[in-house]
Amino acid sequence: MQASKKVAHRVVFARHGESLWNKENRFTGWYDVGLTEKGIKEAKTAGELIRERGFQFDVAHTSVLKRAILTLNGILDTTDHHHIPVHKSYRLNERHYGGLQGLNKAETAAKHGDEQVLIWRRSFDIPPPSLEETDERHPSFDRKYSLVPKSALPSTESLKLTIDRVLPYWFDNICSHILEGKNVLVVAHGNSLRSMVKYLSGMSNEEILGYNIPTGIPFVYEFDEDLNVLNNYYLIDEEELKAKQEEVANQGKAK
Repeated sequence: MQASKKVAHRVVFARHGESLWNKENRFTGWYDVGLTEKGIKEAKTAGELIRERGFQFDVAHTSVLKRAILTLNGILDTTDHHHIPVHKSYRLNERHYGGLQGLNKAETAAKHGDEQVLIWRRSFDIPPPSLEETDERHPSFDRKYSLVPKSALPSTESLKLTIDRVLPYWFDNICSHILEGKNVLVVAHGNSLRSMVKYLSGMSNEEILGYNIPTGIPFVYEFDEDLNVLNNYYLIDEEELKAKQEEVANQGKAK
């Protein structure tokens, strides 16, 4: 009988805590909103869950959006990891929701129908309506992206396009740190995390559409020495996880 492979590497992931626009049920995308009081508490709780497991980190990765950065800071503070280097990249940003950005999800569903909003939110390769390049919401007007070629900045994104943006960062940046033997923490967004989860768990296009990642709950992937996935799990129990995932699933429905 072949011996089971031992865990050689472990990566902890977390979606940012509740943002101001999560609370208002808006399509947020690349719009740079902060955390609610609940979101700040979620970041602290995430850190406590990580600390209870005794996880240590050598490096962290996050997006350039402050809701993820503030969540990461809360985790680093709670786990006493302010000393580790932090790498920020637009490639870990949330999916860009194009012309939906800033709109209330329930009101949009009431106007266009639950089915159409579900297609925009959760189809694999159909993006929402695109922003005009002259629209002030376009990322080319944001100084955070001044060093990113304009051709690389999205006007809208499907999940497929988000995956195309995120996975090169996983392979080129995060994996290199893992293979160096570093303990890695990644704090990002619902869809940038779903992009990595789809790849790591070998999910089909259909399976990933129904997969919801709640705010502020750390989850872990364990790998062998060749970065084959051995196990993955959240740091809360199954019943609580299902309830929080259901909350995410219901966000885009008309009230």
